[in-house]
Amino acid sequence: MIYTFDSRVRYSEVDHKGTLTLPAMMNYLQDCSTFQSEDIGVGLAALRERHRVWLLSYWQVEIRRFPKLGERITVGTMATGFRGFFGNRNFYIDDADGDRLACANSIWVFMDAQSGRPIKPGEEEIAPYGLEDPLEMEYEGRKIGLSQEGQALEPFPVRRAHIDTNEHVNNSQYIQMVMDVLPGEMEVHKLRVDYKKSAVMGDIIFPKVSREEGRTVVELCDEAGHAYVVAELK
Repeated sequence: MIYTFDSRVRYSEVDHKGTLTLPAMMNYLQDCSTFQSEDIGVGLAALRERHRVWLLSYWQVEIRRFPKLGERITVGTMATGFRGFFGNRNFYIDDADGDRLACANSIWVFMDAQSGRPIKPGEEEIAPYGLEDPLEMEYEGRKIGLSQEGQALEPFPVRRAHIDTNEHVNNSQYIQMVMDVLPGEMEVHKLRVDYKKSAVMGDIIFPKVSREEGRTVVELCDEAGHAYVVAELK
């Protein structure tokens, strides 16, 4: 089952050039999957009753063009596979003419919210999504190679605005953190994000940035150097 919703790029979602920001684009994708879950009866409240939660583990996003202020867009998503306690989901954003602006692959893990451990979802939790064929895109592995030449930057605290309904930093808020620590502007066309562990209110984020030919890698770590998130931008 392919789920879609239509929207229009808002002024609050664009940068100084009048184009949709990367974090705002990621919010559209996240909202699309959330709307689908709510509409088919397996949303936040239903999961909370069973002490279950889907947590995002990995993003791969390919961006052909960022839409501009006022553009009408269609955001779509579909489940493409379930295996063990993992679920795979594709996304896309099309413009008003049906041209593809962006597509994405994601991996989610089903968790027992009480124990904090992965658990295999039951048929009642995955059947409502159905299954669709994966989008045509160049699928990359989730392992992001790190550089030994990373530059440590000024640490900063997790703030209340970063926290979502799971009491963790929201996945798109990590993307905003990544963009905020980049030295200068960067037009991103490919993004991979590996979510390692959850940061919570009061944690301190220690960012590290490395630039290599053709890519930039940002690590958001704890004080001991263990990564919350690793992001690769091209």
